[in-house]
Amino acid sequence: MTGFEITGASACDMELIRSWAEEEGWNPGVGDRHAFAVADPGGFLVGRLDGEPVACISAVRYGAGFGFIGFYIARPAVRGQGYGIRLWNAGMERLDGRLVGLDGVVEQQGNYRKSGFRRAWNNVRYEGVPAAGDDHGVRVVDAASLPFAALASYDRLFFPEARDSFLAAWTGLPGRTALAAVRDGRVEGLGVVRPGSDSARIGPLYAAGPHIAAGLLRGLARHAPGGQVAVDVPDANPAAAGLVAGLGLVPTFETARMYTGPAPELDLSGMYGVTSLELG
Repeated sequence: MTGFEITGASACDMELIRSWAEEEGWNPGVGDRHAFAVADPGGFLVGRLDGEPVACISAVRYGAGFGFIGFYIARPAVRGQGYGIRLWNAGMERLDGRLVGLDGVVEQQGNYRKSGFRRAWNNVRYEGVPAAGDDHGVRVVDAASLPFAALASYDRLFFPEARDSFLAAWTGLPGRTALAAVRDGRVEGLGVVRPGSDSARIGPLYAAGPHIAAGLLRGLARHAPGGQVAVDVPDANPAAAGLVAGLGLVPTFETARMYTGPAPELDLSGMYGVTSLELG
């Protein structure tokens, strides 16, 4: 394998990685790389063959004990030649000693199981224009109007480590809208919508109950072109799939959330949409 090397990703590489994900049909979010960069600047790797990028992976560290794998892509022309597995090994080595999670596409789940990953739940992407309805008095506000500490504390119910820098960028980047549901001064829901290659992407979508999730989903869809949105719904929360299907959204894509060890304790009953298939 002469001429193959693994390097950190540059800003230009990150745009290239996004285009590869787009070609895979994953509908990556526009501008996501700016939030990804602050999550872990060294967490994105590129495999180069004779100087040309041919493969990529993200291996992002969170806190002291968690990591997440994403963007694992080898270009079609080099598949089956061993370059992808070398990059995979480099990414996993970067996360050595941590509990590692990923969202695996169906055709790769067997390979992930061979690497020690086990399924915790499936994420099913639902797309469409949410049907109108009564939001039952859910109070939805601009998330930026709330103390950031309140948002970060709420996010910790659904993610195994603090990720304040990432969350601040994810909710505040230009071109996206972050909404929160508030009752009696408490955050009881949070959602973000951002442009995608196709449907606008919603993630996360957290809520204390289905009616709050519906209110947030409709509110976020008002900021999407034509109201068309996509949200990755964990089947570990049965109420979530029932809600989005009842609003007229249809399943279009599926991944499995997998971990190298016991799944972390998260508030799955309040998770109606995961934040990102690339970073968890």
